[in-house]
Amino acid sequence: MKFTLGQIRKIAYNQPFTFDGEVNVSELVDMNNDIRSIKPVHVSGKCIVHGDQFIFTFTITGEMILPCARTLVDVPYPFKIKANEVFSAAVDEDEWEDSEIHSINGEVLDLMPLIKENILLEVPYRVFAEHVDDQLNSMQEGKGWTVLSEEIEDKKPDPRLQKLESLLKDYKKEK
Repeated sequence: MKFTLGQIRKIAYNQPFTFDGEVNVSELVDMNNDIRSIKPVHVSGKCIVHGDQFIFTFTITGEMILPCARTLVDVPYPFKIKANEVFSAAVDEDEWEDSEIHSINGEVLDLMPLIKENILLEVPYRVFAEHVDDQLNSMQEGKGWTVLSEEIEDKKPDPRLQKLESLLKDYKKEK
């Protein structure tokens, strides 16, 4: 989402500059290995001009696919992010590094880096699949490991130790 300063100033002179659209952020899959896939996100908001500052207030809604922390199955994770970003042409380089205000370079404002940054900040530490059916589709064994159930199996004694068991029975009879 790119906007020219002239376009924003022309509309925002009388009323807030509004925008609404879908943005493809599929390159986030390559940037963060927790995100398996992400659909195009919907971005809507407004911009208010206050002197040399452009104040953007927008909402990002979408859905990303993340791995379940227990079973590694795909879990859809819907999100809705509200963001406020301020751009200014009158920010010094020293002041720009320490503040929340973004400097404007040229005549075009690009919201895409900020949209991606806000989505990456929204990725949760871990998610869990809600349905038991998802766990049935999960991996039950791999190279050198298997999933064990909590059921206690009735184990038969080792045939080599059956003679010792008979000695134990004889000992108990003597007492």
